[in-house]
Amino acid sequence: MAALSAWFWNERFWLPHNVTWADLADPAPGVEYPKAGHLLSALPLALGIFAVRIFFERYIAGPCASILQIQMELSRRAQPNAVLEKVFTSITKSPDSKHLEGLSKQLDWDVRKVQRWFRHRRNQDKPSTRTKFCESMWRFTFYLCIFIYGIRFLWQSLWMWDTRQCWYNYPYQVLTSGLYYYYITELAFYWSLMFSQFTDIKRKDFLIMFVHHLATVSLISFSYVNNMLRVGSLVMCIHDSSDFLLEAAKLANYARYQRLCDFLFVVFSMIFFGTRLIIFPFWILNTTLFESWEIILFNFLLLVLQVLHMLWSYLIARIAFKAIMRGKVCTNPPFCPDRNLLLLLLNSLALGSFTLSLSQSLRL
Repeated sequence: MAALSAWFWNERFWLPHNVTWADLADPAPGVEYPKAGHLLSALPLALGIFAVRIFFERYIAGPCASILQIQMELSRRAQPNAVLEKVFTSITKSPDSKHLEGLSKQLDWDVRKVQRWFRHRRNQDKPSTRTKFCESMWRFTFYLCIFIYGIRFLWQSLWMWDTRQCWYNYPYQVLTSGLYYYYITELAFYWSLMFSQFTDIKRKDFLIMFVHHLATVSLISFSYVNNMLRVGSLVMCIHDSSDFLLEAAKLANYARYQRLCDFLFVVFSMIFFGTRLIIFPFWILNTTLFESWEIILFNFLLLVLQVLHMLWSYLIARIAFKAIMRGKVCTNPPFCPDRNLLLLLLNSLALGSFTLSLSQSLRL
């Protein structure tokens, strides 16, 4: 175990050449450097954030949903049946025609009745619009607050305007209270998301989001221990810049304000493409790969995030394309641009951002 610990904390892996852990362990009086033990404070804070979320969804988001007349739908429950329940939980939730015919004979039911049972059973597990509204309102509130805090903090920081400052006098960069709270709060929030993902609304991108949360927690923790907080704070702010807009679009959709939802989704898509496919590779990856010392693991995790950015950009562009083709986005001519013009704009923006991002990633 001692050998494994010594290998994991090897200074060649974590720190620049000619720098040791002992150099950072005994700073001058009044100077504080990040320590791995600081990360442990994120775990109880994550539980606290989760408790705040429960309170928020029940006593703030819930009443807001009531004001917007978003009620809890009462879905028709499937009648109890041990045979079908076992098939539903153990084999398949959507049986094919062969399974349906076999179950029909076994239960002496009509095939359509068996299909109806599975449909009711699937709907029974689906979360209500009110539940989804409360979850999105919580995420919107946190993302907006942490983005405002981050942009106000970074606006006064030298490294936001000159990324070379991220590596000036590295790793002997003083840990300020503002940077500490920013980091630990973000880390605690993503820990809470990893815990709650297994109880939250199950979505199609469950695995992708789990990999994203895992990579994010690893990046935050790694950059904190390495005292790469300056470039790490830039990464966090970039990611927070569009997340609250997506949650705002969801809120508008759940409240049935379709035009507002469409507008917010278009704004979200443009900011997402700009930050994830242009700013991130040309600003963040450029400084970590060319302006800093060799940091293999950190750059590997950043490149994992970049791959996820490109995948999500494709999914977002596809959703926007389908929505526009259905005529769902901007259907009111006096207030919205021509549908073909909007489609061309989104496709051009997505294609251009994707091409720039891909060329930068290949160059790296």
